[in-house]
Amino acid sequence: MAASRNILQPRLRPSGWPVGSFNNYAEAQAAVDALSDRAFPVEELSIVGVDLMEVEKITGRLTWGRVLAGGAFGGAFWGLFMGLLLGLLGGPLWAPVIMGILMGAVFGLVFAAIGYGATGGQRDFSSQTQIIAGRYDVLCSANRATEARNIIASLNDPQVAVEDAPVTADTSEPEIAGEDSPVEK
Repeated sequence: MAASRNILQPRLRPSGWPVGSFNNYAEAQAAVDALSDRAFPVEELSIVGVDLMEVEKITGRLTWGRVLAGGAFGGAFWGLFMGLLLGLLGGPLWAPVIMGILMGAVFGLVFAAIGYGATGGQRDFSSQTQIIAGRYDVLCSANRATEARNIIASLNDPQVAVEDAPVTADTSEPEIAGEDSPVEK
């Protein structure tokens, strides 16, 4: 039965009513956790990142020295691993370890030089890429959305009791929260 759940399912667009909009994922997660603490059926919720953007943070300049040193270090690490493996399987320990480090450093240096030289100077920097969202909306199924919205409203304003939180009677089709969402930002 567990294997049948691991079959790739088509990715469906999330549906439901927006019950909260948050500036970061931690705030959206805290709202869902607060709903869970109040025995709300959280399987009816989704956290949706909206206004996605790809951010590439430049982490440094690449030079031949940095590339070769990084290649040699990475190769030496793998050589150490292989030398330890061979040394532990039998025979003297130090000879395979030292030889593995030296051979790994040489191969790492050569392959790093080939890889960097092949770029022809087109990309002389290192970077990290991540996908971030402008905001995170919590969506809920239509039949429990009012309850979830009231609980979240009471979290944001401790003086609002869950019973006193505003209830909206919107009967239009549910959609993902967008720029004209009725949820306060």
